[in-house]
Amino acid sequence: MELLTGEPLALDLVNTRTRDHDALARAADFNDWLARQSDRLTLPDAPFPAADLAAVRRLRGHVEAALDAARQAVPAPPASIAAINDALRLAPPYPQLEPRGVVFASVTRRDGAVVSHLLTQLAEAAVDLLTDPGVGKVRSCEAPDCRLLFLPAHPRRRWCSPTLCGNRIRVARYYQRHKPDHSQT
Repeated sequence: MELLTGEPLALDLVNTRTRDHDALARAADFNDWLARQSDRLTLPDAPFPAADLAAVRRLRGHVEAALDAARQAVPAPPASIAAINDALRLAPPYPQLEPRGVVFASVTRRDGAVVSHLLTQLAEAAVDLLTDPGVGKVRSCEAPDCRLLFLPAHPRRRWCSPTLCGNRIRVARYYQRHKPDHSQT
């Protein structure tokens, strides 16, 4: 299943559930998604444990509920805000001094389990998106049966991806314009 990635990380998390696939249903699919996000997440290279997927699914649901509320300009569900805030406290970042020869560098570290690291980073991404003034610009794909969200870089963007839904819609329109009219026979 082709997943839409490259949107803000919180949108990529929400988009792990498509019309007919959930990348959080199986550890192998989720590890594939994590590999695609490796430039944005700081996690060990070990596979993500399947037992921790339920926690990620719960956080995804809360992020989605808060995002839906923000897009509709209504108050977010208190349970969603609490869940995101709880995830932020699981593995807060802290600076650590690290020697590099005769100079020093400040590096960011986190304590805790891998799932705590991941949930905290995903919650931070949700906070970044939800507090961004552009959160109201997040759009739903206009393709029928597509539930993916995106933040359009261009105001005329209508589909999650020109290669996924965009091509499907264009082909369907072409077919409608060029199909033979059998109603006259």
